[in-house]
Amino acid sequence: MSKFLFTNLWTDDLGLPTRTVPIASELAKRGHHVTFCNPAPSPTKIIKQAGFENVIPSLQHFPTIFAPMTPHMWNMDHGAAMGGYLDEAFVRDSVEVLTKLMDDVDAVVDSWNLSACMAARISKKPLVSIIQADMHPSNRGLIWWREPPDDIPTPVPVVNKVLSDYGLPQVNTVAELHVGDLTLCVGIPETDPIPETEDITHVGPIFFQTPDAKLPEWIATFSEGKPLIWVYAGTPRYQSLASVLDSVVVLQASAAALADEDVRVVMTTGHQELPDELSPLPDNFRHEFFLPGIALAEKSDVMIHHGGHGSCMTAVYAGTPAVIIPTISERESNARRLASLGVADFLLPEIDQSGEKRLSAEVLRDKVREVLSNPLFTQKAGELGKKLRTYGGAAQAAQLIEDFMVRP
Repeated sequence: MSKFLFTNLWTDDLGLPTRTVPIASELAKRGHHVTFCNPAPSPTKIIKQAGFENVIPSLQHFPTIFAPMTPHMWNMDHGAAMGGYLDEAFVRDSVEVLTKLMDDVDAVVDSWNLSACMAARISKKPLVSIIQADMHPSNRGLIWWREPPDDIPTPVPVVNKVLSDYGLPQVNTVAELHVGDLTLCVGIPETDPIPETEDITHVGPIFFQTPDAKLPEWIATFSEGKPLIWVYAGTPRYQSLASVLDSVVVLQASAAALADEDVRVVMTTGHQELPDELSPLPDNFRHEFFLPGIALAEKSDVMIHHGGHGSCMTAVYAGTPAVIIPTISERESNARRLASLGVADFLLPEIDQSGEKRLSAEVLRDKVREVLSNPLFTQKAGELGKKLRTYGGAAQAAQLIEDFMVRP
């Protein structure tokens, strides 16, 4: 049996751990030993709930040099520059800490943690990388519908300096480091296109939900035969990164748009507190910290969300159309791909002078009415959902990882 270290980008979001924890659970069922390394509060709850050890890294140097924060992240280089990888001391420290954690493991399974990808190579440990299509270096990045400027910030000089000191090859983009010895792509070719010439396997969506997960009994009486709408925004506020990455606009616009509509709305916040400005919610709303996603999506007539990859896959898998309010470019990419497939529509929020995102309640209300009344959205979501269900998800990923570990 093998020992695996699972790593994710260290942000307080559920998207990445809810795709890696199910794979870890599948491997654990097969007798493998799994440890996580993710210090963020909400992921820590998910990891603990699944019963895994979570090693909290002891960093000595936190990043102090950042590219200007913007929701318009062009590619993985840009994202890493905004995430502190322009700071050489941080890069060296985070890589060193993770390298030490890899001493006693057989392989690393990562999703979006650049330091872990570097450390795996330094440690000469096999790297399994779980990515989305826009992360792959053969694609055009996160804003593929526009031509990029020439001055996108990049941490490549810093990263290459560190790689060189460990005797490792240089890279042209950090996206190259997210391609592992085995690379798995969540989603399917329709939602996450990657050139067929690349050595990568689509495993379909991966969800953090047990087969026997049930919704609370109040859901049945709450809807009372009226359309049920599920609103989810990921992390509403990122505190120090407020406004730039925040998704609270999804909650604000939904509350304003649907307060007087003849619908029932369930608003979940993924173990995050409901922002104070949302209290009290309208009478036809109910807030919950967390509910089983697939079960709730299947019960809902429309899902309103922030465009996170997991949320996109959840709605489509359930055959539920969506109105997407993408709050960063990665989410806009997801929204554009789903809209092109006819399973969702999207509205781009505006950013005011203070940096806060705004969306007209009237515009959102009209869009929700349109999606609710047009059966083509539900039809196409159902058709695409059937395709997603033909993929193996976490079980397929675990089997591919096992097969990879016994290759000669």
